[in-house]
Amino acid sequence: MNPVFWRLWSAAGLSSLADGVLKVALPLVAVGYTREPALIAGLAFAFSLPWLLFALIAGALVDRLDRRRAMLAANLVRGGLLAGVTLLTVFGGGSIWALYVAAVGVGCAETIYDTAAQSIVPQVVGREHLARANGRMFAAEQTANEFAGPPLAGVLAAAGVVAALVTPVALWAVAVVALLLVRGEYRIPREKHTTLRADIAEGLRFLVRHKVLRTFSVMVGTFNFATGATFAVIVLYAVGPGSAMGLSAPAFGLLMATSAAGGLTGSLVAEVVERRLGRVRTLWISWLTGGLSVGTLAVTANPYAVGAGFFVGGAGVMVSNVVMVSLRQRLTPDRLLGRLNSSYRLVAWGTKSLGALAGGAIAQGLGLHAVFVVMAVLAFAVLAGLLVVTEDALVAAERDQSGCVSA
Repeated sequence: MNPVFWRLWSAAGLSSLADGVLKVALPLVAVGYTREPALIAGLAFAFSLPWLLFALIAGALVDRLDRRRAMLAANLVRGGLLAGVTLLTVFGGGSIWALYVAAVGVGCAETIYDTAAQSIVPQVVGREHLARANGRMFAAEQTANEFAGPPLAGVLAAAGVVAALVTPVALWAVAVVALLLVRGEYRIPREKHTTLRADIAEGLRFLVRHKVLRTFSVMVGTFNFATGATFAVIVLYAVGPGSAMGLSAPAFGLLMATSAAGGLTGSLVAEVVERRLGRVRTLWISWLTGGLSVGTLAVTANPYAVGAGFFVGGAGVMVSNVVMVSLRQRLTPDRLLGRLNSSYRLVAWGTKSLGALAGGAIAQGLGLHAVFVVMAVLAFAVLAGLLVVTEDALVAAERDQSGCVSA
């Protein structure tokens, strides 16, 4: 990997650490203003709402702008918003509503940053190194966001509100410095002037008409619906003396960390697995093992077996992510990559939210175990999509993309 990539990687890791701290710190700060469950839970929704409302616009903007500068601007906006909330807090003007404004604003900037960060990778490393680059990027993001961020947020919140809010600002500031060291232009040349609406429509048409990418989007959407439903209600199944698993809150935290540990492992081995097994076989195995994230709960309440299923499932999900993101970057023209990436994020967040609603409804009507059985069937049914994604289909799609690039 070239030095430019490692600077980009450093910026991604720092930004992910800031995200990981903030998503836990904000609710901890919020309980100092209100004990209303709906208001506290609403902060998580405020974070995700921009992905549902703004993702397609963000993708179109990323395809129009210099992607490195878009990432710089997004981090500056995120840091500025949170710095403003910190100042309000210091001078006695902090409130739950200020946290909501920060959550929505940071979420909007995140749609730009994450879309640009995924779209700039092929420009930095070239398409022949995408699997390795994406594996390293996912490893940094997983470690920072899932492992380091949450416990650090707990320590900072215990130290005080200002410490919890200032730290993400500082991390984004250092990420900005790393991005300033990423030299070069990362704007895709535009042949003609178009409207933002036309750009969005072009990206959606490309996705709908592309057999492989369309299949991937349906698979991702279905799987995320299943996991969204499962993890929305798992705390009721796992925590407390009257639950099926009977775990304490700390033990539940460790159980959930096994999935993140599996994801980190998967990100580190994905390139080797793909090289040795080939793309299609790797996808079959990774999606099959990924289904264990849900399927294990359908057959056992033993916490050790569930933890093992979460670890293996998390690894499988991450391997499939690396392979599919790398394929998406290879199969999509550079000028459309921002719009494709944002469309996928829209599907991922949207189906998770719908899955959470479905999980609650099924649990209410049929019980918790029914949620896991139904969602396990859905998670494994996703494998049917790979009947479309054959090696011949991938070769044909890559040939078509090569022809488009050279034309």
